[in-house]
Amino acid sequence: MLDIRISQAQVVNEGTISTLDVGIKNGRIHAIGSDLSHLDAREVIDAKGRHLLPGMIDDQVHFREPGLTAKGNIATESAAAVAGGITTFFDMPNVKPATLDSAALEAKFAVAAGRAHANHAFYLGASNDNLEAIKTLDPNQTCGIKIFMGASTGNMLVDDPDILEGIFKHAPTPIVTHCEDTPMILENEARWRERFGEDVPFSEHGRIRSREACIKSSRLAIDLATRNDTQLHVLHLTTAEEMALFTPGPMKGKQITAEVCAHHLWFSDVDYDERGSLIKCNPAVKTQADRAALRAAVMDGRIDIIATDHAPHTWEEKQNPYFKAPSGLPLVQHALLSLLDQVKDGVYDLETLVQKTSHNVAERFSIVDRGYIREGAFADLVLVDLNGETRVTRDNVLYKCGWSPFDGVTFKARIDATFVNGIKAYDGKTVAPVANGQRLTFNRG
Repeated sequence: MLDIRISQAQVVNEGTISTLDVGIKNGRIHAIGSDLSHLDAREVIDAKGRHLLPGMIDDQVHFREPGLTAKGNIATESAAAVAGGITTFFDMPNVKPATLDSAALEAKFAVAAGRAHANHAFYLGASNDNLEAIKTLDPNQTCGIKIFMGASTGNMLVDDPDILEGIFKHAPTPIVTHCEDTPMILENEARWRERFGEDVPFSEHGRIRSREACIKSSRLAIDLATRNDTQLHVLHLTTAEEMALFTPGPMKGKQITAEVCAHHLWFSDVDYDERGSLIKCNPAVKTQADRAALRAAVMDGRIDIIATDHAPHTWEEKQNPYFKAPSGLPLVQHALLSLLDQVKDGVYDLETLVQKTSHNVAERFSIVDRGYIREGAFADLVLVDLNGETRVTRDNVLYKCGWSPFDGVTFKARIDATFVNGIKAYDGKTVAPVANGQRLTFNRG
């Protein structure tokens, strides 16, 4: 007896789209075939005309727990994630206290247990004074080591060259980097403050957090990784020039991989006049030409992974003038929908989108039994209607902060169901009350 049989879905997996039935039992995909009607099931879902994808694995979120829970927490933000078709998330270490050692990692797992609606892992943060903790890290305890090579909060900016060298030399997991050059940004802030005072137009954000600052820092990270033979994944790239730093083609065999975020594929500098602080993020949303280059890099393979960098702030915080309005956007509920819109507009094909949001993330981070629609894999799935629509309003966002940068947008697709470990975590209208997310396991020897 199957728990669920999804019937006659357009299954998107490993470069193909096929009409298939998918049977779920005991949290995993039990069977896949052209017709599984001979297998009884407690629930049958007629998916004819709809597409079944592996759930999105979001390798970059800030769910704000512990210490910053006025903005969001693991329960609220993971609920929004499953409503957006995200079944797995990796949470960042710049919380209070920062996640800088193995004990802090385990404390976050304890907080997430029974509260995370999606599967989860947590990054170990790098600082100028935790190199020994990095050297002794169990590589299967964490998704990776996060280095802020640009401005950050608290003790999370690594700007000591010797420490950077040591981290890249000794890291037992992939390193992921935020690449912006802090001295260049601080110099720009001073210049723009002289020109505008405190009330800098938000349209200037991409010039203050400049392309030159991004390029310089990305080159440094790549140089460190190349010299130390480090597995490096560069997060949230934003400029056309940076695309030339990465190798096109399939991800398999790459030492250095690249990522773009959904909002940098959707917004451009022309949106600042309407959205203002609501699209202020680091690295900044840049020009339409940059956005076009990022989209092209998704298709040619220079970009290996698409994520969100979900980073909520309260509405009140975002109403401040430029220097006091924090950077970051809530994104997990609508990121996949924004990408599906681009598929419908012909920017990418659906198979490539699944490769970048599921398959490649599972492979890059050595996740066990997730990221594919395969017999025996965990049943982390999302059922989407490409002929549906979703309008974003303040009334239907699930983030604790209560707002979305996509407010007023009507997407040309709809999330009809999300399954996490074989349980329907979202039914197209509501999130299941019981959180079913599991701690991820990794296969790193």
